[in-house]
Amino acid sequence: MNTESDAHVIERLTGQILPALPMSATNDQMVDLSSLSGRTVVYAYPRTAEPGVPSPDGWDEIPGAKGCTPQSCSFRDHAVELRAVGVENLYGLSSQTTDYQKEAAERLHLPFALLSDADHRFKEAMAMPDFEAGEMRLFKRLTMVIDDGKITRVFYPVDDPAADAENVLKWCGENPR
Repeated sequence: MNTESDAHVIERLTGQILPALPMSATNDQMVDLSSLSGRTVVYAYPRTAEPGVPSPDGWDEIPGAKGCTPQSCSFRDHAVELRAVGVENLYGLSSQTTDYQKEAAERLHLPFALLSDADHRFKEAMAMPDFEAGEMRLFKRLTMVIDDGKITRVFYPVDDPAADAENVLKWCGENPR
């Protein structure tokens, strides 16, 4: 479990060049974030729940664990506006498998792909903050603005998942490439 301060996470990740690590996406493509040109937004989230399947014990008591669906829906609802301010690529990212993520992407009608880091290679290469719940290693919620493979801005922690896309939209509008 990563216990570094919020400010240190932001400082350490901002300016990092992403590693060349292709990840499986829900659109049946492999996506290498380091090779994407233009502005990319990636929101990392712990996990989406499967309808009818209970969350791990104590889930509701874990700070920042809840809110994955509102966060994804927020990015879905603001996807067109994000494109209008120069975001060329938009992805969600979790350590869940692509097969698991496909259910959420379809159920939530997401107009963008979700990326799977089920092997934790990206999370470990970037030393991204994580936590454990129900024998799962999960991303702590954060959002990265990436310009040509380099992290320009990190939103962490994301205290209000439903407002994440609006905050990113505002920042991108005020900070064009």
